[in-house]
Amino acid sequence: MNYTEIDHISRSQHPKIYNGFIEYGTAGFRTKSDYLDHLLYRIGILAVLRSKKLEPDNGVKLVDPAGEMLESSWEKIATDLANAADTDLIQYLKTIVNEQNINEDAPAMVIMGRDTRDSGWSLSRSSIDGINAANGTIKDFDIITTPQLHYLVVATNTNGAYGEPTVDGYYAKFVNAFGKTRNSQDNDKYIGKIYLDAANGVGGIAAKRFQEQLENNIIIRIFNNGTGRLNQNCGADYVKIKQLPPVNNPAKAFQRSVSIDGDADRVVYYYTDDNDKFHLLDGDRIATLAAGYLKDIVEETGLIIKLGLVQTAYANGASTSYISELLKIPVACTDTGVKHLHHKAQEFDIGVYFEANGHGTVLFKDSIIQIINKAAENTKLIDEEREAAKKLKNLIDLINQSVGDALSDMLLVEAILYDKGWDIVTWEQSYVDLPSRQLKVKVQDRNLIQTTDAARKCISPIGLQEKINEIVERYPKGRSFVRASGTEDVVRVYAECENSVDVDKLAAEVSLAVYKFANGVGPEPIIPV
Repeated sequence: MNYTEIDHISRSQHPKIYNGFIEYGTAGFRTKSDYLDHLLYRIGILAVLRSKKLEPDNGVKLVDPAGEMLESSWEKIATDLANAADTDLIQYLKTIVNEQNINEDAPAMVIMGRDTRDSGWSLSRSSIDGINAANGTIKDFDIITTPQLHYLVVATNTNGAYGEPTVDGYYAKFVNAFGKTRNSQDNDKYIGKIYLDAANGVGGIAAKRFQEQLENNIIIRIFNNGTGRLNQNCGADYVKIKQLPPVNNPAKAFQRSVSIDGDADRVVYYYTDDNDKFHLLDGDRIATLAAGYLKDIVEETGLIIKLGLVQTAYANGASTSYISELLKIPVACTDTGVKHLHHKAQEFDIGVYFEANGHGTVLFKDSIIQIINKAAENTKLIDEEREAAKKLKNLIDLINQSVGDALSDMLLVEAILYDKGWDIVTWEQSYVDLPSRQLKVKVQDRNLIQTTDAARKCISPIGLQEKINEIVERYPKGRSFVRASGTEDVVRVYAECENSVDVDKLAAEVSLAVYKFANGVGPEPIIPV
């Protein structure tokens, strides 16, 4: 690499004008677009270096907006590079090259994409400057979803084995697989029509392509498709947090609706009943639906396959009980953050993971895929086993294993509901969620709160966990845990129990305990009467 040229371009075209600290988190770098020019230039260089590093597991090489796929050790490298002074940039790059044993002469390709935000084009130019300065090769796919970007990287790095490494290849893979899941639009209670809230984001473009190519298999009515502001009163996060339908939803009572987020990597389902009551089916519901369906098919194949479900502590206790006690599927719990769930899911032959916010997917080990493929062609198996293997093989093609993909996940849900002949009400009736609440408590220093066991047990301050246990014991099916915020001096409290009235009191009592043990700031939490 020509460090002199890199330094010249950095100082003359992309100087660091923002002195605040920018950290690489679970969603990558997130801050105001005005502060990102120097960062995008440097990340372009870093993407080239990451691509040059010779490692067998170097599958996803791009520092992408979703964040979870970047190797953990490189998160600190990215953060330090982003915050280095202009005068220290070259020395820091040389340090990365030396410490990571990077061959500067190795070829490097960086796959790029951006969303529909106004700042996207100029920021992508900054990254291109960095990639060019580091002698990297660029494949710029312009406006695409985050999951499409992940797909393109995996498809490229597997030489097309995962799918054709183009945007058209992305659609073809999932459209073809979905078409094989049905021979009509409707089946029993299932009606092949959904209303899709695209959050006025880039997902609306992808949804439109799916709509056009799937018109003979399912009717997709898209709204909030880019005419309004991104995520304003719409999108998966809004629907999940507010427990309300998005604006402009044309669906009538009991009609199935879907909301994705602006990046198209989260999806939630919902409907309203004839009393206009809102019903949410979130990531927990999608996870249990998928895991239960896969369990049935695996059993039909006669193959010995280890299936498991991965959740976080935020998963509703009713979903955990349903999947582990009724369906008898192993459940693992990890810290919050998709990268933790993704890695844990890789321990199973088939690992299902979803966060409650609707971000998740299903992973299949390569060795299991080979076994399933062979079973699908094995004429010595009885017809039922071979057909089940074929169905499982097709589901593998329907799922974007590289990352949570709202649209791929939506197609998976639709395929399952069709096969079962279920409407959304039947799906919801699988189990009844426990009432839950989430509160925040302001404290002097959030670092006082330390947890273990996937954030389910508090080990600091001493005595707080014992107090939480004492409170929880008074409530049937009670559960509560606390964890420090990653960005502000607040402690987040989660509580659930059998009764919707009691859950408010449970959450308040635990909040008061946090306030007293962890040096709360401001008014004490009030216990409802």
